[in-house]
Amino acid sequence: MNYSIFIVEDDPNIRDIVSAYLNKGGYQVSMADNAEDAWELTREKSPDMWILDIMLPGMDGYELCKKIRQQSEVPIIIISAKDEEVDKILGLELGSDDYLTKPFSPRELVARVKRLFKRVDNSHAVSEQHNNDTYELGELKLHVEGRRVFWKEHEVEVTAKEFDMLHILIRNQNRAFARDELLSLIWGEDYFGSDRAVDDLIKRLRKKLDGLPIETVWGYGYRLSNINEDVE
Repeated sequence: MNYSIFIVEDDPNIRDIVSAYLNKGGYQVSMADNAEDAWELTREKSPDMWILDIMLPGMDGYELCKKIRQQSEVPIIIISAKDEEVDKILGLELGSDDYLTKPFSPRELVARVKRLFKRVDNSHAVSEQHNNDTYELGELKLHVEGRRVFWKEHEVEVTAKEFDMLHILIRNQNRAFARDELLSLIWGEDYFGSDRAVDDLIKRLRKKLDGLPIETVWGYGYRLSNINEDVE
């Protein structure tokens, strides 16, 4: 498949170098130096992946990431000179799939692009096998095909990663998952960020689905209890 990638970067040198490497890798590349122009161009065609700088004139990369996630679940890679953990966590919370700190090797970026597309292809293959599945646990319902979540008979808006977390936990009720295992399953084995991203994701789910029995396994990770089990 000939994937298309949209680069939003205000530094022309970085933009041109990244574009050249991606073109060489067989990808179709479009470019913009600000978020507003990039968003307008998506009216004509939506890309298969975004590569976003954070420090952009006008709307910053975080806001653009948020807008993309409101309409699409395509992969997003953030590239930024900000290397603080809080910046990476914020990017992940807003829905990015990877975070690369400047300066970086263009070859490393291309490798991450390839891994993300491979993960998307594998995910689609699994979804095609199970896209009619519906999972229920107490007052929680997950419809896999539409990636819809219902809690106490009301639909709840969730991000792509929030849905992935619920999907993993509800398919494996009562199984305890280690934080690093959840990090690998949801963000990919190539992600090297902090497992704090898992804690933040669980925190958001607990807030949106108040009363859902996601239990903390202290010093290890999390599990979703089967509240329908009889207790002797």
